[in-house]
Amino acid sequence: MTKRVAILISGGGSNMVSLVDSMTGDHPARPAVVLANSAGAGGLAKAQARGVATGVVDHRDFKGDREAFEKAIISAIDPYQPDILCLAGFMRILTPVFIDAFKGRMLNIHPSLLPKYRGLNTHARAIEAGDSEAGCTVHEVTPELDDGPILGQARVPILPDDTPETLAARVLIQEHKLYPAVLQRFAQGDRTAINL
Repeated sequence: MTKRVAILISGGGSNMVSLVDSMTGDHPARPAVVLANSAGAGGLAKAQARGVATGVVDHRDFKGDREAFEKAIISAIDPYQPDILCLAGFMRILTPVFIDAFKGRMLNIHPSLLPKYRGLNTHARAIEAGDSEAGCTVHEVTPELDDGPILGQARVPILPDDTPETLAARVLIQEHKLYPAVLQRFAQGDRTAINL
């Protein structure tokens, strides 16, 4: 049975595009909806151009009431009955209330080799630490920030002249390969971690 996937974004949606574009042919899942927390998110137009339903729940309308914001997201997602929820550059920290609603079926991609560098500024932190490699991780979402079972990682070398921007650009290329690969396996019920 084909799985239905909801995708949450905040910006341009490049990871969302890689996910949506991968869900064709014999892929076990299909995109059901792309939801953003701002009407200005560039990824909304990209999703619409691909024939995917879209919606907006603007976090600013809730004036810091995170629980009300999350309930509104759940209400916007529910009609699409998603089997899987993918966070793809969704720049809001979610509470256990939301996470529990999608427990065991919510994925996130993070631009570091977790458990290293949870949170923000991951590329600068990896360079400053003198690491020889960086990368990205797809993991199941749990109430702990950037935690949860790791489902896949992709690595890139850190070059001597790298800046956070140049490193981020190379990591993003790997994100666009890793996330669709993990989603396909996850939709088939395979939670074995992969490395690209």
